[in-house]
Formats: sequence, C-alpha cells, structure tokens
Amino acid sequence: MALGLRWSGSGAFFATEIRVQLHEWLAIVTGTLTPGALIVFVAILAADLLPVTLIGALVYSMFLIGQRVLNEAAYIRIDHKLNELYHASPLSPEGYFVGIAGGMLVAYLPPSLVVLGILELIHPLGLVAGLTLAACLLAVWAVSSTIGYVVSTLFKDMKTIWPYSALLTNLFGILPPVFYPLSKVPIEWRSLVLIVPTSAAAILVNAAAGLEPVTRQEATVAAVALAVEAVFLFAFGIYWARRMARER
Repeated sequence: MALGLRWSGSGAFFATEIRVQLHEWLAIVTGTLTPGALIVFVAILAADLLPVTLIGALVYSMFLIGQRVLNEAAYIRIDHKLNELYHASPLSPEGYFVGIAGGMLVAYLPPSLVVLGILELIHPLGLVAGLTLAACLLAVWAVSSTIGYVVSTLFKDMKTIWPYSALLTNLFGILPPVFYPLSKVPIEWRSLVLIVPTSAAAILVNAAAGLEPVTRQEATVAAVALAVEAVFLFAFGIYWARRMARER
C-alpha cells in the first residue's frame, strides 16, 4: 500500500507528458538536426564510418532527451508555477520525476527508430548487439534524465538554464567519441572517455556490432562505469525529487 502511494499519479502524468510533447512536433524534429547533419557529412566524406555515426546518433538522441527534461521541468516550475501544485496533489515527487522522464523518452523515440531502421539497412545488428544497444540507450536515458532534472531545480531563471543545457549537450554528446571511433582518441585520454556515459555506451555498442574491437579490460571498464552511473544517478534523481518537494 505504501509503495503504491509513493508512485501514485505517475501513470497519469506519464501519459499527460507524452500528449504534451507530441504536440511539440517541431521540437522533436529539430532535435534530429545535429545528428542528421553529421550523418549526411559522414555519408559523403567517410562512408565507412557511417554505422558508427548512426550508433552515435542514437546515443546522442537519448542523451538529448535528458536536456528536454531539463527544459520541461524548469518551464513547469519557473514559467507555469505548477511545480508546487503537482507536489501538493496525489502525484508523488518520484512519480513526477519518472513521469516526465518517461514521457520524454516515448515522445522523442520516433526519430531514433528511423535512425535505427537506417542502421539495420546498412549494418544489421545481431541479437547480442541489439540487446547491448537497448541496454546502453536506457542507461544513457537514465543518466541524462537525472542530470537534466537536477540541474532544472538549481536556477530560478530560464535564461540562466539555456547555456547549461547547450554546455551539457556538447560536453557529453559531441566532444567524447560518440560520433567517431575510440581509436581516434589519443591513448592518454582513453581511460577518461571509457567512464563518460555517452562514449561508454557508443564504445560498447560498436564493439558488440563488430564495428570496432576493444580489449576485455576496456569493455569491462565501460560496462561497469555505465551501469553504476545509470543506477546511482537514477536513484539520486528519485531522492532529489523527494528532497525538492515541498513538505506537506
């Protein structure tokens, strides 16, 4: 009974958030511009790297969902002043966090399915690679959604939040080897990129798909780092949602 109350209202808020986001079709489309442009350039300039870039586009798109959580949660709290109303309702704080993150995941999934279809045409994934891709994308979503939600609670002005959203997207999605292979990274930097969630996910999927070999040690470090980051951060997101809820 207590567990049910802790998650009360989450299903309704999840469905509501999906409906709200599907009406923002232009935002969904614009989220594909960066990976779409990179895919076109790679297809023209380095076609042999296209499967790696497509996997990178999937990872990048999943991380971008978290930044949508950042903007949406901040918009609800700062512009609409609805945050306290939600927390005063039967909707639990963790239900609010998971509902908004899950709604964003479903709403922004269609473009990723298109990219996945292109990847299957160019470089079909086997069972192991497919399962690795699904697990890694969910882990990136958990990490990114938590980062986005936590950052959204730290500021009181939307204009202050926008630069941080762009900074996080570039820091995690563009700089590390997400759209390009691990072999292009200098050896002295490889230990670092293996523990960055986005690059760890891309490296694991590329290895499982047979696109780039990695050592057993590199795969272990990337897998453990990604799993620990996803579980720890998502649990922290639930804790943070409870902590930021107004006492009733």
